[in-house]
Amino acid sequence: MSEPLPALKVTEPAMMPASGLRLRADVVIIGSGASGAVTAYELSRSGAKVVVLEAGPYVRSTEFQEHAPTALETLYEDHGNQVNTTGDLAILQGKCVGGSTVVNAAVCFRAPNQVLESWITEHGLENLSPEALEPYFERVERNLSIRQNAPHEVNYNGQLLIEGAKKLGIAAEPTTRNVKNCALSGHCISGCRTDRKQSMLVTYLPWASELGATILSGTQAETFEVRDRRITAVNATAVTANGAKKPVRVEAGLVVVAAGAVQTPLLFQRNKLGNSSGQVGLNFACHPSLAVFGEHEQNIYAWAGATITAHAGDIENPLHGGYLLEAGMVGPVVTSTWVDGGLGSDFLEFMQSSKKFQAAVTLIHDHNVGRVYLDGGRKRIEYDIDDQDFEALREALRGTARIYFAAGAKRVYLPTTRRTTIESASEIDSVIDGLRNGRHLYRLTSYHPQGTMRMGADPSRSVVGPDGRCHDLDNVYVPDASLFPSSLLVNPQLTVYGIASYVADRMLARG
Repeated sequence: MSEPLPALKVTEPAMMPASGLRLRADVVIIGSGASGAVTAYELSRSGAKVVVLEAGPYVRSTEFQEHAPTALETLYEDHGNQVNTTGDLAILQGKCVGGSTVVNAAVCFRAPNQVLESWITEHGLENLSPEALEPYFERVERNLSIRQNAPHEVNYNGQLLIEGAKKLGIAAEPTTRNVKNCALSGHCISGCRTDRKQSMLVTYLPWASELGATILSGTQAETFEVRDRRITAVNATAVTANGAKKPVRVEAGLVVVAAGAVQTPLLFQRNKLGNSSGQVGLNFACHPSLAVFGEHEQNIYAWAGATITAHAGDIENPLHGGYLLEAGMVGPVVTSTWVDGGLGSDFLEFMQSSKKFQAAVTLIHDHNVGRVYLDGGRKRIEYDIDDQDFEALREALRGTARIYFAAGAKRVYLPTTRRTTIESASEIDSVIDGLRNGRHLYRLTSYHPQGTMRMGADPSRSVVGPDGRCHDLDNVYVPDASLFPSSLLVNPQLTVYGIASYVADRMLARG
């Protein structure tokens, strides 16, 4: 029998007095996701008094419904409706204690060496070489039981991806995840009821809590009190389930903003801070993803088992046309939102065939063409796929179709807004070459917002320095995915954990 998990002590808005809270701490951390949780633990174990502010609710594992629409409503930013200004790209982020780690698919890749090397040459980040980050990745991999899927964890859908890719000489293998004794329920994006996924909700946050960290849920950081080049206090508002608002003020010597690549720059913009470079909110990237289905004669039930089981593609060359395909499918209902299932009898036939679909999502290394900004106080995410990135998307679709037909598919459904199919391998090039870039033509989803607080050695071209500290502020650090100088191609979770661990060490070294 496994040991019981340490209790996670969370102060929810209903527990606070009507007058609110006034707290003093060594460190206040805004955000409880991948970077905030790791930072909270690493600083707490050094003896620091830490307060974590999380805007989202505290939802216990036992309360997860294993139902995607309910999860979107309760665990995601904007109830799952966060989109770009064009309205054709859903940008999914967790908004709960534990952040996106609670609702991701548990996929863990180290940042590709090619990307890290480009950060050195283009942004002066010699400190983030593959060799320098190696011990931090190893630390996190041990702490979170990160390992490659065992054979029994690769479902038929994943087996088909590997089989088809290897026939074509394309690299493919089981995916690496932060899971311990996976229950194979397939409900990763709705939260793991069994606590097998090693999210921040069941690892770093409880560990920090056991060491004395205070975690406040439902508490939105809003304004900073500033003296000279230091933030001296963070003012926030806690909101109860019935809408009652309570003020929260935290004085701290060190401020860590770990709210993610959308909320972190918005917080700086609202407070008109840290933007001498003019880069706050710029350089947004997000790995725009497309889901592709291949119809087979036999039943596959791609949603059975782990959410993501295997991957294929050229992930070692993200800067030179590499792409990543991840075998996964959420369920038959979501299938109809990813491709055009038709109407009436066509839709019924499509849904009846869903159990025969091989499924994967595509990831590319996009080029930071977007921005996050405030428009009259409202959040805006401006991002449209440029022509260079569309070529990468098109090649990912081409590669997926080739793999599917090599694995025995009889038809491929493309993720266009109007039904587009490829009926045979001989049609792949003509159909893919006929695709054009444009708005509202494809069913796009993003799970990986990055950029917007670019890290770099040159203060005139970046917001955050090589040690994670803001160029313009002496006691403010940003350890989340917003500091990535470029997108990764691969899922960013492990890279965020590793860099947050690195930045925490820099804070401790500075004292």
